[in-house]
Amino acid sequence: MNEQIPVIRDVDWGTARLMPDVDTERGWLLTVDGAPQSYVDLDDPAHLEFEYAQRLAHVADHAAAPGVPLDVVHLGGGALTLPRYLAATRPGSRQHVAEADRGLLALVAECLPLPAGSGIEVHAADARQWLEAAPDASADLLIADVFGGSRVPAHLTSLEYAEQARRVLRPGGTYAANLADGAPFAFLRAQLATFAAVFPELALIAEPAVLRGRRFGNVVLVASDRPVDIAGLARRTAADPFPARVEWGESLARFTGTARPVRDTEAVPSPVPPDGSFGIG
Repeated sequence: MNEQIPVIRDVDWGTARLMPDVDTERGWLLTVDGAPQSYVDLDDPAHLEFEYAQRLAHVADHAAAPGVPLDVVHLGGGALTLPRYLAATRPGSRQHVAEADRGLLALVAECLPLPAGSGIEVHAADARQWLEAAPDASADLLIADVFGGSRVPAHLTSLEYAEQARRVLRPGGTYAANLADGAPFAFLRAQLATFAAVFPELALIAEPAVLRGRRFGNVVLVASDRPVDIAGLARRTAADPFPARVEWGESLARFTGTARPVRDTEAVPSPVPPDGSFGIG
């Protein structure tokens, strides 16, 4: 885009707004129906503005040795913040993005185009359906960041979905999901129980205030069939501008409590955020 002016457009799931960052020449904020979705700096794709995106990036950074190309699946696209980050930090990676909102994809392609040779292939498809059609053991990293409005859709929260995620991951692969919840954490506890039934190793990254139930917020769920680098993630998340904590092992089991896995027939979306939880100040 040559002019730094806001772009407002109706997309499939609401009204999208691309707003220029007055402090960054080619920085853009994407919102849908007022809820922040993505931030992209076209001149610096490794810059991540949102805390949850930084935490997902920490997980990606620990998925393999620095700079090693990965095969990555992204469920949910937005403005393609994490795919751009991985293309910059792990050149040569092959990335697939499944995003159901075709109108949003068209807006992003027009206003925030990917650089040539990015290795990012974008698919206009429902995330669950695309995942179910993906080949076995085809991804090193699977990042789920799917929100219908401000809620994670129910069909991306079930045991059957978790089983599909593990099928698509290679041995030693990593799953990371951006979720949102608040006290009493019925949704989050059920998610932990669901993924614990499929993956032997789990971790949770969140700000202490969220885990203590003081406010509603984003949490990042990490799952794998190999031990998660807890120490490395803890160091990185503690050094963030808004420090987070990594829970795992016995403390995570205590947090999960008596929650049980959720199947497709009983799955529900994540809870409606309280007013102002994710608004623009």
